[in-house]
Amino acid sequence: MLVRRAKSVVCHWSDRAFVVENYRTCRAYEMDAFAVTLLDALTEWTERAKVCDLFPDHDPDSIGKAVDQLRDCGLLVSGDCSDAEQDVRIGEAWPAWGAAARYLHFATRNTPFIQDTLEVRAGIVDGALPALSKSYPDAPRIPLPRRPPPDTGSFADALYGRRTHRAFTDEPVSLARFSSLMAMVFGPAAFIDADVFGTVMQRTSACGGSRHEIEAYVITRRVRDVPPGIYHYQAIEHSLEWLGHHEDWAQLAGMAVDQSGIGEAPFVVVLTAVLERIQFKYRDVGAYRVMLMNAGHLGQTFAMTATALGLGPFQTGAFADEELERLIGVDGVAETVLYLLSAGHPVRSPVQHDRRFMPSAALGQVRLS
Repeated sequence: MLVRRAKSVVCHWSDRAFVVENYRTCRAYEMDAFAVTLLDALTEWTERAKVCDLFPDHDPDSIGKAVDQLRDCGLLVSGDCSDAEQDVRIGEAWPAWGAAARYLHFATRNTPFIQDTLEVRAGIVDGALPALSKSYPDAPRIPLPRRPPPDTGSFADALYGRRTHRAFTDEPVSLARFSSLMAMVFGPAAFIDADVFGTVMQRTSACGGSRHEIEAYVITRRVRDVPPGIYHYQAIEHSLEWLGHHEDWAQLAGMAVDQSGIGEAPFVVVLTAVLERIQFKYRDVGAYRVMLMNAGHLGQTFAMTATALGLGPFQTGAFADEELERLIGVDGVAETVLYLLSAGHPVRSPVQHDRRFMPSAALGQVRLS
Protein backbone atom coordinates (compact mmCIF):
# COMPACT_ATOMS: atom_id res chain seq x y z
CA MET A 1 0.00 0.00 0.00
CA LEU A 2 1.32 3.44 -0.98
CA VAL A 3 1.01 6.37 1.43
CA ARG A 4 1.74 10.08 1.08
CA ARG A 5 1.19 13.27 3.04
CA ALA A 6 -2.06 14.94 2.03
CA LYS A 7 -1.56 17.99 -0.17
CA SER A 8 -4.06 20.00 1.88
CA VAL A 9 -2.09 19.92 5.13
CA VAL A 10 -1.00 23.09 6.92
CA CYS A 11 0.74 23.62 10.26
CA HIS A 12 0.46 26.42 12.80
CA TRP A 13 0.95 27.22 16.46
CA SER A 14 -2.10 27.50 18.70
CA ASP A 15 -0.90 28.95 22.00
CA ARG A 16 1.80 26.44 23.00
CA ALA A 17 0.50 23.55 20.87
CA PHE A 18 1.74 22.73 17.38
CA VAL A 19 -1.30 21.94 15.23
CA VAL A 20 -1.41 20.06 11.95
CA GLU A 21 -4.63 20.59 9.97
CA ASN A 22 -6.11 19.15 6.82
CA TYR A 23 -8.23 22.02 5.53
CA ARG A 24 -9.96 19.78 2.97
CA THR A 25 -11.43 17.61 5.73
CA CYS A 26 -11.54 20.40 8.34
CA ARG A 27 -9.78 18.17 10.89
CA ALA A 28 -6.94 19.43 13.08
CA TYR A 29 -4.69 17.68 15.60
CA GLU A 30 -1.97 18.60 18.05
CA MET A 31 1.27 16.90 16.97
CA ASP A 32 4.56 16.03 18.59
CA ALA A 33 7.90 16.50 16.86
CA PHE A 34 8.21 12.91 15.61
CA ALA A 35 4.76 12.91 13.98
CA VAL A 36 5.68 16.09 12.13
CA THR A 37 9.00 14.55 11.06
CA LEU A 38 7.12 11.51 9.76
CA LEU A 39 4.72 13.69 7.76
CA ASP A 40 7.66 15.62 6.35
CA ALA A 41 9.34 12.40 5.20
CA LEU A 42 6.27 11.22 3.26
CA THR A 43 6.07 13.98 0.66
CA GLU A 44 6.07 11.43 -2.16
CA TRP A 45 4.27 8.10 -2.52
CA THR A 46 6.05 5.50 -0.37
CA GLU A 47 5.32 1.84 0.28
CA ARG A 48 3.91 1.55 3.80
CA ALA A 49 6.21 -1.40 4.52
CA LYS A 50 9.25 0.68 3.61
CA VAL A 51 8.44 3.70 5.77
CA CYS A 52 10.31 2.11 8.68
CA ASP A 53 13.47 2.10 6.50
CA LEU A 54 13.42 5.91 6.70
CA PHE A 55 13.75 5.69 10.50
CA PRO A 56 16.19 2.85 11.24
CA ASP A 57 16.55 3.86 14.89
CA HIS A 58 12.83 3.38 15.63
CA ASP A 59 10.77 0.25 16.24
CA PRO A 60 9.10 -0.82 12.97
CA ASP A 61 5.83 -1.69 14.71
CA SER A 62 5.60 1.79 16.26
CA ILE A 63 6.29 3.35 12.87
CA GLY A 64 3.52 1.24 11.32
CA LYS A 65 1.06 2.25 14.03
CA ALA A 66 1.99 5.94 13.60
CA VAL A 67 1.42 5.69 9.83
CA ASP A 68 -2.01 4.10 10.38
CA GLN A 69 -2.99 6.77 12.92
CA LEU A 70 -1.97 9.60 10.60
CA ARG A 71 -3.90 7.96 7.78
CA ASP A 72 -6.99 7.59 9.99
CA CYS A 73 -6.69 11.30 10.85
CA GLY A 74 -6.64 12.19 7.16
CA LEU A 75 -3.14 13.66 7.28
CA LEU A 76 -1.82 10.81 5.15
CA VAL A 77 -3.64 9.47 2.11
CA SER A 78 -3.21 5.98 0.71
CA GLY A 79 -3.32 4.97 -2.93
CA ASP A 80 -6.28 2.69 -2.38
CA CYS A 81 -8.58 5.22 -0.70
CA SER A 82 -11.27 7.35 -2.37
CA ASP A 83 -9.72 10.54 -0.98
CA ALA A 84 -6.53 10.09 -2.98
CA GLU A 85 -8.03 11.29 -6.26
CA GLN A 86 -9.62 14.36 -4.68
CA ASP A 87 -6.38 15.13 -2.87
CA VAL A 88 -4.51 15.14 -6.18
CA ARG A 89 -7.17 17.31 -7.85
CA ILE A 90 -6.76 20.02 -5.21
CA GLY A 91 -3.30 20.83 -6.47
CA GLU A 92 -4.38 20.59 -10.10
CA ALA A 93 -7.57 22.66 -9.86
CA TRP A 94 -6.09 25.52 -7.82
CA PRO A 95 -2.64 26.03 -9.35
CA ALA A 96 -2.56 29.82 -9.50
CA TRP A 97 -4.09 30.94 -6.23
CA GLY A 98 -1.92 28.97 -3.84
CA ALA A 99 -2.54 27.51 -0.42
CA ALA A 100 -4.20 30.62 1.05
CA ALA A 101 -7.14 30.47 -1.37
CA ARG A 102 -7.49 26.70 -0.99
CA TYR A 103 -7.48 27.02 2.79
CA LEU A 104 -10.13 29.76 2.80
CA HIS A 105 -12.37 27.86 0.39
CA PHE A 106 -12.29 24.46 2.04
CA ALA A 107 -12.18 25.71 5.64
CA THR A 108 -15.44 27.59 5.06
CA ARG A 109 -17.26 24.70 3.38
CA ASN A 110 -19.93 22.70 5.19
CA THR A 111 -19.55 24.70 8.38
CA PRO A 112 -22.02 23.70 11.09
CA PHE A 113 -24.78 26.20 11.75
CA ILE A 114 -25.92 26.48 15.35
CA GLN A 115 -29.63 26.09 15.90
CA ASP A 116 -31.16 29.31 17.18
CA THR A 117 -32.44 28.50 20.67
CA LEU A 118 -33.04 30.55 23.79
CA GLU A 119 -29.91 29.04 25.36
CA VAL A 120 -27.78 29.95 22.34
CA ARG A 121 -29.18 33.46 22.29
CA ALA A 122 -28.45 33.91 25.97
CA GLY A 123 -24.86 32.78 25.45
CA ILE A 124 -24.32 35.07 22.48
CA VAL A 125 -25.65 38.21 24.12
CA ASP A 126 -23.87 37.63 27.43
CA GLY A 127 -22.15 41.00 27.43
CA ALA A 128 -22.41 44.39 25.79
CA LEU A 129 -24.10 44.61 22.41
CA PRO A 130 -21.87 46.02 19.64
CA ALA A 131 -22.76 49.45 18.32
CA LEU A 132 -25.06 49.62 15.31
CA SER A 133 -22.67 51.96 13.53
CA LYS A 134 -19.18 53.25 14.13
CA SER A 135 -18.78 56.84 15.25
CA TYR A 136 -16.00 59.34 15.91
CA PRO A 137 -17.64 61.42 18.66
CA ASP A 138 -14.93 64.10 18.78
CA ALA A 139 -14.71 64.61 15.02
CA PRO A 140 -16.10 67.76 13.38
CA ARG A 141 -19.26 66.92 11.46
CA ILE A 142 -20.88 67.92 8.21
CA PRO A 143 -24.62 67.18 8.44
CA LEU A 144 -25.92 65.97 5.10
CA PRO A 145 -29.30 67.15 3.79
CA ARG A 146 -32.20 64.80 4.29
CA ARG A 147 -34.11 65.65 1.16
CA PRO A 148 -35.89 63.32 -1.24
CA PRO A 149 -33.67 62.14 -4.07
CA PRO A 150 -34.18 63.68 -7.50
CA ASP A 151 -36.27 61.84 -10.06
CA THR A 152 -34.47 58.55 -10.58
CA GLY A 153 -36.55 57.10 -13.42
CA SER A 154 -37.61 53.47 -13.53
CA PHE A 155 -35.82 50.51 -12.00
CA ALA A 156 -35.41 48.95 -15.44
CA ASP A 157 -33.67 52.11 -16.68
CA ALA A 158 -31.15 51.86 -13.82
CA LEU A 159 -30.74 48.11 -14.22
CA TYR A 160 -29.99 48.15 -17.94
CA GLY A 161 -28.24 51.51 -17.84
CA ARG A 162 -25.64 50.42 -15.29
CA ARG A 163 -22.10 50.45 -16.62
CA THR A 164 -18.73 50.47 -14.93
CA HIS A 165 -17.22 53.89 -15.70
CA ARG A 166 -13.52 54.67 -15.63
CA ALA A 167 -13.49 58.22 -17.02
CA PHE A 168 -15.16 61.17 -15.29
CA THR A 169 -15.59 64.83 -16.15
CA ASP A 170 -14.33 67.65 -13.93
CA GLU A 171 -17.90 68.59 -12.99
CA PRO A 172 -18.38 68.46 -9.21
CA VAL A 173 -21.03 66.15 -7.80
CA SER A 174 -23.85 68.12 -6.19
CA LEU A 175 -24.40 67.77 -2.48
CA ALA A 176 -27.98 66.61 -3.15
CA ARG A 177 -26.86 63.72 -5.36
CA PHE A 178 -23.99 62.76 -3.07
CA SER A 179 -26.19 62.89 0.04
CA SER A 180 -28.93 60.86 -1.63
CA LEU A 181 -26.42 58.22 -2.74
CA MET A 182 -24.95 57.82 0.76
CA ALA A 183 -28.36 57.71 2.43
CA MET A 184 -29.92 55.27 -0.02
CA VAL A 185 -26.96 52.86 0.05
CA PHE A 186 -25.40 53.12 3.51
CA GLY A 187 -28.03 54.83 5.64
CA PRO A 188 -30.73 53.07 7.68
CA ALA A 189 -33.95 52.17 5.89
CA ALA A 190 -35.58 51.11 9.17
CA PHE A 191 -34.80 49.95 12.70
CA ILE A 192 -36.00 46.58 13.94
CA ASP A 193 -36.54 45.26 17.47
CA ALA A 194 -34.53 42.02 17.47
CA ASP A 195 -35.46 40.91 20.99
CA VAL A 196 -32.32 39.92 22.94
CA PHE A 197 -30.12 41.13 20.07
CA GLY A 198 -31.34 44.67 20.69
CA THR A 199 -32.22 47.14 17.99
CA VAL A 200 -30.79 46.33 14.58
CA MET A 201 -30.54 48.48 11.48
CA GLN A 202 -32.02 47.61 8.12
CA ARG A 203 -30.41 48.90 4.92
CA THR A 204 -31.54 48.66 1.32
CA SER A 205 -29.03 45.82 0.86
CA ALA A 206 -29.31 42.33 2.31
CA CYS A 207 -27.10 41.52 5.28
CA GLY A 208 -26.81 38.35 7.35
CA GLY A 209 -28.59 38.91 10.63
CA SER A 210 -28.81 42.67 9.98
CA ARG A 211 -25.49 43.09 11.78
CA HIS A 212 -24.29 45.49 9.04
CA GLU A 213 -20.62 45.18 9.85
CA ILE A 214 -19.68 47.20 6.75
CA GLU A 215 -18.62 50.82 7.33
CA ALA A 216 -18.18 53.52 4.67
CA TYR A 217 -15.30 56.02 4.59
CA VAL A 218 -15.37 58.78 1.99
CA ILE A 219 -12.43 60.58 0.39
CA THR A 220 -13.64 63.68 -1.44
CA ARG A 221 -12.18 66.24 -3.81
CA ARG A 222 -15.07 67.48 -6.01
CA VAL A 223 -18.30 67.33 -4.00
CA ARG A 224 -20.03 70.69 -3.67
CA ASP A 225 -20.06 72.14 -0.13
CA VAL A 226 -17.83 69.32 1.16
CA PRO A 227 -14.17 70.33 1.65
CA PRO A 228 -11.68 67.83 0.18
CA GLY A 229 -10.61 65.36 2.81
CA ILE A 230 -11.15 62.02 4.51
CA TYR A 231 -14.45 61.35 6.25
CA HIS A 232 -16.34 58.60 7.97
CA TYR A 233 -20.00 58.34 7.03
CA GLN A 234 -22.02 58.25 10.23
CA ALA A 235 -25.02 56.25 9.10
CA ILE A 236 -27.33 56.93 12.06
CA GLU A 237 -26.84 60.70 11.93
CA HIS A 238 -26.47 60.88 8.13
CA SER A 239 -23.38 63.01 8.50
CA LEU A 240 -19.73 63.08 7.51
CA GLU A 241 -17.20 62.90 10.34
CA TRP A 242 -13.99 64.72 9.45
CA LEU A 243 -10.88 62.56 9.84
CA GLY A 244 -8.21 64.58 8.05
CA HIS A 245 -6.93 66.36 4.97
CA HIS A 246 -6.09 64.53 1.77
CA GLU A 247 -5.26 66.25 -1.49
CA ASP A 248 -2.74 63.86 -3.07
CA TRP A 249 -5.09 62.12 -5.48
CA ALA A 250 -2.22 60.57 -7.43
CA GLN A 251 -1.18 58.82 -4.22
CA LEU A 252 -4.72 57.50 -3.74
CA ALA A 253 -4.86 56.30 -7.35
CA GLY A 254 -1.52 54.57 -6.79
CA MET A 255 -3.09 52.60 -3.95
CA ALA A 256 -5.50 51.21 -6.56
CA VAL A 257 -2.84 50.36 -9.18
CA ASP A 258 -3.42 53.72 -10.91
CA GLN A 259 -6.90 52.84 -12.16
CA SER A 260 -8.55 55.83 -13.79
CA GLY A 261 -11.84 54.92 -12.12
CA ILE A 262 -10.19 56.04 -8.88
CA GLY A 263 -7.72 58.59 -10.24
CA GLU A 264 -10.38 60.66 -12.06
CA ALA A 265 -13.22 60.23 -9.55
CA PRO A 266 -14.60 63.21 -7.60
CA PHE A 267 -15.00 61.01 -4.54
CA VAL A 268 -14.10 57.50 -3.41
CA VAL A 269 -15.87 55.28 -0.86
CA VAL A 270 -13.78 52.77 1.10
CA LEU A 271 -15.77 49.89 2.58
CA THR A 272 -14.42 48.26 5.72
CA ALA A 273 -15.70 45.48 7.96
CA VAL A 274 -15.87 45.77 11.75
CA LEU A 275 -15.34 42.12 12.63
CA GLU A 276 -16.74 42.31 16.16
CA ARG A 277 -20.15 43.22 14.81
CA ILE A 278 -20.59 40.07 12.73
CA GLN A 279 -18.66 37.76 15.07
CA PHE A 280 -20.94 38.83 17.90
CA LYS A 281 -23.71 36.70 16.40
CA TYR A 282 -22.01 34.38 13.93
CA ARG A 283 -19.17 32.45 15.58
CA ASP A 284 -18.32 29.94 12.82
CA VAL A 285 -15.75 30.53 10.07
CA GLY A 286 -18.45 30.39 7.39
CA ALA A 287 -19.43 33.92 8.39
CA TYR A 288 -16.30 35.13 6.58
CA ARG A 289 -18.01 34.28 3.29
CA VAL A 290 -21.14 36.09 4.42
CA MET A 291 -19.09 39.20 5.23
CA LEU A 292 -17.67 39.29 1.70
CA MET A 293 -21.15 38.77 0.25
CA ASN A 294 -22.45 41.68 2.35
CA ALA A 295 -19.80 43.96 0.88
CA GLY A 296 -20.81 42.77 -2.59
CA HIS A 297 -24.48 43.51 -1.90
CA LEU A 298 -23.58 47.08 -0.96
CA GLY A 299 -21.34 47.46 -3.99
CA GLN A 300 -24.15 46.49 -6.34
CA THR A 301 -26.65 48.74 -4.58
CA PHE A 302 -24.10 51.57 -4.86
CA ALA A 303 -23.72 50.96 -8.61
CA MET A 304 -27.48 50.82 -9.22
CA THR A 305 -28.23 53.87 -7.08
CA ALA A 306 -25.45 55.96 -8.62
CA THR A 307 -26.81 55.08 -12.07
CA ALA A 308 -30.34 56.05 -11.03
CA LEU A 309 -29.00 59.40 -9.77
CA GLY A 310 -27.31 60.16 -13.08
CA LEU A 311 -23.79 59.26 -11.94
CA GLY A 312 -21.37 56.69 -13.29
CA PRO A 313 -20.20 54.06 -10.76
CA PHE A 314 -16.87 52.28 -10.49
CA GLN A 315 -15.85 49.46 -8.16
CA THR A 316 -12.64 47.52 -7.67
CA GLY A 317 -11.02 44.91 -5.47
CA ALA A 318 -7.52 45.84 -6.69
CA PHE A 319 -5.94 47.98 -3.99
CA ALA A 320 -3.13 48.07 -1.46
CA ASP A 321 -4.88 47.04 1.75
CA GLU A 322 -2.34 48.31 4.28
CA GLU A 323 -1.85 51.69 2.60
CA LEU A 324 -5.59 52.33 2.44
CA GLU A 325 -6.03 51.25 6.04
CA ARG A 326 -3.31 53.63 7.17
CA LEU A 327 -4.89 56.43 5.15
CA ILE A 328 -8.32 56.12 6.79
CA GLY A 329 -6.92 55.15 10.19
CA VAL A 330 -8.06 51.56 10.76
CA ASP A 331 -5.86 48.76 12.07
CA GLY A 332 -6.45 46.08 9.41
CA VAL A 333 -7.15 43.49 12.11
CA ALA A 334 -10.29 44.39 14.06
CA GLU A 335 -11.40 46.51 11.10
CA THR A 336 -10.21 45.77 7.59
CA VAL A 337 -10.69 47.18 4.08
CA LEU A 338 -12.82 45.05 1.73
CA TYR A 339 -13.94 47.09 -1.27
CA LEU A 340 -13.27 50.36 -3.11
CA LEU A 341 -16.05 52.32 -4.86
CA SER A 342 -16.30 55.65 -6.66
CA ALA A 343 -18.75 57.65 -8.74
CA GLY A 344 -18.92 60.84 -10.76
CA HIS A 345 -20.28 62.40 -13.92
CA PRO A 346 -19.08 59.98 -16.60
CA VAL A 347 -17.45 60.90 -19.86
CA ARG A 348 -20.05 59.67 -22.32
CA SER A 349 -18.96 57.24 -25.00
CA PRO A 350 -19.70 58.36 -28.58
CA VAL A 351 -21.27 54.91 -29.07
CA GLN A 352 -24.57 54.78 -27.22
CA HIS A 353 -26.13 51.47 -26.22
CA ASP A 354 -29.32 50.61 -28.09
CA ARG A 355 -32.10 49.08 -26.00
CA ARG A 356 -32.94 46.82 -28.97
CA PHE A 357 -29.75 44.86 -28.24
CA MET A 358 -30.52 44.16 -24.59
CA PRO A 359 -30.56 40.46 -23.61
CA SER A 360 -34.31 40.48 -23.01
CA ALA A 361 -34.95 41.42 -26.63
CA ALA A 362 -32.20 39.26 -28.06
CA LEU A 363 -33.51 36.12 -26.40
CA GLY A 364 -36.49 36.15 -28.72
CA GLN A 365 -34.20 35.87 -31.71
CA VAL A 366 -32.39 32.71 -30.54
CA ARG A 367 -33.00 29.57 -32.58
CA LEU A 368 -32.04 26.26 -31.04
CA SER A 369 -31.05 23.41 -33.35
